[in-house]
Amino acid sequence: MTADQALDVRAFNRFYTSRIGVLAPKLPDSDFTLPEARLMWELAHHAPISAAALSKSLQLDAGYMSRLLRGLKNRGLLASQAHPSDGRQTLLKLSAAGKRAFVPLDRAGTAKAEAMLAPLSATQRHALLGSMSRIQAVLEPDAAAAVELREPQPGDLGWIVERHGAFYAAEYGLDTHFEALVARICADFVDRFQPQREACWIAARGTERLGCVMLVQARNETRDGTVGKPRPGVAKLRLLLLEPHARGLGLGKRLVRQCSDFARAAGYKRIELWTQSALTAARAIYAVEGYRLVHSEPVNSFGQDVISETWELTL
Repeated sequence: MTADQALDVRAFNRFYTSRIGVLAPKLPDSDFTLPEARLMWELAHHAPISAAALSKSLQLDAGYMSRLLRGLKNRGLLASQAHPSDGRQTLLKLSAAGKRAFVPLDRAGTAKAEAMLAPLSATQRHALLGSMSRIQAVLEPDAAAAVELREPQPGDLGWIVERHGAFYAAEYGLDTHFEALVARICADFVDRFQPQREACWIAARGTERLGCVMLVQARNETRDGTVGKPRPGVAKLRLLLLEPHARGLGLGKRLVRQCSDFARAAGYKRIELWTQSALTAARAIYAVEGYRLVHSEPVNSFGQDVISETWELTL
C-alpha cells in the first residue's frame, strides 16, 4: 500500500459522506440524527437484540451506544424484555411508537437512494451498484456467505420474468419475445413440476433477490419454447441470472454448482444448456464448472443476429 492509495480512500470518503448528507446534524425533514436512524433500522430488522450485540454490529463504543439508547427510550421509542434464557440480559426492540416513527424514516432513506439513482442510465446504475457490491465483498468477505439459495416463494417467478425481460433488453437488445419465452418456461416449470427431478433456486440476501437458476427435465423443444416428450437421463439448466450489483460474490458459480449437485443426486447423466456467444461472463462460469461447447450456429433470435450455443456437462 502507498500513501497515495490511502489519500485516494480518504478523498472518496469525503466525497461520499458529503454526497449522502451524513455531515448534517439531523437527517433532512427529520428529528433524528443519522446514528439514531441507523440504530432504529437495526432494531426494526434484528430485534429483540441486546445492547452489546448492537454495539458490535454497528461498531460503536458502548458508552455512546448507551447514550443513543437512552435518548430513544426517553422519547418512548424503545421497549425492552427479559432474555428468555439469561436473566442477566435485557433484549431491546422498538416500541409501538418507535415502529410508527421508523416508517417515514425508512421511506425517506429509500426515496433519497432512488433520487440519487434516477438521473443515471440503466448502464450507469448497474455499474454503480456493481461497484458498491464489489467494495462490500472485498472489505467484508462474509457478505457473500450471507446470501442463501432458497426455493421460490410467491412472487419469485414473476420477478424472474420481469428481470430477464428488463436486463436482456437493456444489455443485449432482445425484444419482448424473449420475455415471453421466459414466462413460458416459468409456466411450464409450475405445470410440469417434478420435485424429485426439478428445482429452482433464488439467491437472496434477506428480502433482496440477487439471482436465480432452474434445473428441469430436458424435453424435445422447438425454437419458440414449445416442449414435448422428456429426454431420459438429460437435465437442462435454464434462466441463470445475476443482478449486476451482485457480481463478484461468486453467486453465479454457486448457482451453477447447485444445479450440478442436484442433477447428480437425481440420477441425471448429462446437463445441457443454451446460451449466446455474447454472454461471456456466463460462458466463463459454465467452462469452470466443466461444461463444453458442443454446437454453435448464427441465428436471428429475439430481434438480434447472434451466435446460438449449446453446452453440455457430463455427470
